[in-house]
Amino acid sequence: MKIAFRPKLLDCLPGYNRAQFGKDLASGITVGVLALPLAMAFAIASGCSPAAGIWTAIIAGLVTSALGGSRVQIGGPTGAFIPIVYGIVALHGYANLMGATMLAGAFLLAMGLARMGQLIRFIPVTVVIGFTNGIAVVIFLAQIKDFFGLQIEHLPAEFFGRIKTLAGAAHSVDLPTLALSSCCFVFLLSYNRLAQRFALLRRAPGPLAVLVVGTLAAFALDLPVETIGSRFHGIPQELPQIGLPSLSIHDFGKLISPAITIALLGAIESLLSARVADGLIDDRHDPNQELVAQGLANIAAPFFGGFAATGAIARTSTNVKSGGRTPIAGITHALVLLGIVLIAAPLAAYVPLATLSAIVMVVAVNMGEWHEFLELRRFSYTYRIILLATFFVTVVFDLTIAVELGMVLSSLFFIYRMSELTRIERRHLREEATEPKFLYPDGSMRVAAWQLFGSLFFGAVNKLEVLLDPAAGHPEIVILDMTQLIQLDTTGLEGLESLLDKLRKRGCTLLVCGLNAQPGSLLQRSGFIDHLGVDNVAPDLACALKRAHALLPNLMGGNEEDY
Repeated sequence: MKIAFRPKLLDCLPGYNRAQFGKDLASGITVGVLALPLAMAFAIASGCSPAAGIWTAIIAGLVTSALGGSRVQIGGPTGAFIPIVYGIVALHGYANLMGATMLAGAFLLAMGLARMGQLIRFIPVTVVIGFTNGIAVVIFLAQIKDFFGLQIEHLPAEFFGRIKTLAGAAHSVDLPTLALSSCCFVFLLSYNRLAQRFALLRRAPGPLAVLVVGTLAAFALDLPVETIGSRFHGIPQELPQIGLPSLSIHDFGKLISPAITIALLGAIESLLSARVADGLIDDRHDPNQELVAQGLANIAAPFFGGFAATGAIARTSTNVKSGGRTPIAGITHALVLLGIVLIAAPLAAYVPLATLSAIVMVVAVNMGEWHEFLELRRFSYTYRIILLATFFVTVVFDLTIAVELGMVLSSLFFIYRMSELTRIERRHLREEATEPKFLYPDGSMRVAAWQLFGSLFFGAVNKLEVLLDPAAGHPEIVILDMTQLIQLDTTGLEGLESLLDKLRKRGCTLLVCGLNAQPGSLLQRSGFIDHLGVDNVAPDLACALKRAHALLPNLMGGNEEDY
């Protein structure tokens, strides 16, 4: 019997050998070293301490790999969370951020247990691209302060306030900071090309190389720039105090909305990362198990002073490229980070914030799918509107509102497109019904047939009104051919019931034919067929015409010979 929720680690252990362990170990060390500068940079950009970022990577990375639904997923803090986390810290404080993270973890856990992993795929690609590019812009704007060394005590989370504050402090640019951050930014952007020319660079991840070079340059040149030590007093070389964050029960009400945002983004990003990884290793992840693991990771991280985490696409890809093929690599990455904290934490005090800012800026540049803006002209107006609206609202207002708006617009445009595909067309019966009894003396038809195409749902039910239009004539029998009707909802059913009642008031009989499985099932279960009369339901149009042939004499009050 298959277990409903089963970590991928259990599937990987049978047949696990020393050769694969060596590859996982090497990959875990590489990813752990890569994760160090990213964890610190993302934490500082989010308004948190670098230690919080490292412990988030350790705990969330360990839980994600040990309990996740992907073989190679690497969990930890990501750039996408920066604007969300920064906003929560600015508005509610760090203790409430940890509370919101735990609440988001509970939401993710519930989503996984409810087997909602597949539902995330219903979010349109236009919405995903829009908010991904929007988040990249927000991240980039948030790094301007440290990148230029601006003298700003507090940078607002709100867009217009942030722009006003940055513009007001433009005169306070610190040239040594700008020089260092610019060099690190250019170096990291061109790192892949440099690595192709210099073999030494191929052995180290780009962010780590920039971190080391930037730190050494600042120390050797004695640059007067702000460092982790000067702002945060370094990173404690010890385990954090384990416990619940100090929260009031009254705080949870205001944390629901940000928690939903964290859960939604965490679910989307982790499952997108897992899908990317599937393509790289030819595997298939379990989305529900992955949501369970992400939920537990976000519940566990705040106990160690951490914050929101999810699957990280860049680190996961690095894991695969480095030879990692099982969760052992992800577990190793977490242990490597733990070893760095316990052994080399004092060295972090010398890391310049300008270098970390450059790393985050490059992450923002790389995470955005900017080519999509250049290709917008190739797509429909609805595609452009949804993408641009989601992007704009993400940048100016809030990710949650942006996703909600994108989903509403996508749904409305989808309803409109589906309604346009739904058609009701008149069938010409003169060749199929040439007997005189089918005609009035003036030659007009006493039997009218209409064919339905597509889906008769709430967005298209108004199209039934054409059958009641006086311009359609005054037939005594109306046949609805539903051979091409693939779906019927309850609003469409109500429209058919209303049509039946109105036709009967006119003394007109309604026949239906060609019912497919879903419409036929709904009409049967709802009692519509009983109301219509079983004899008035035919398998096809020819049988419906035979039924009309039998009904017409009775409707005219005479005998068949009268016609």
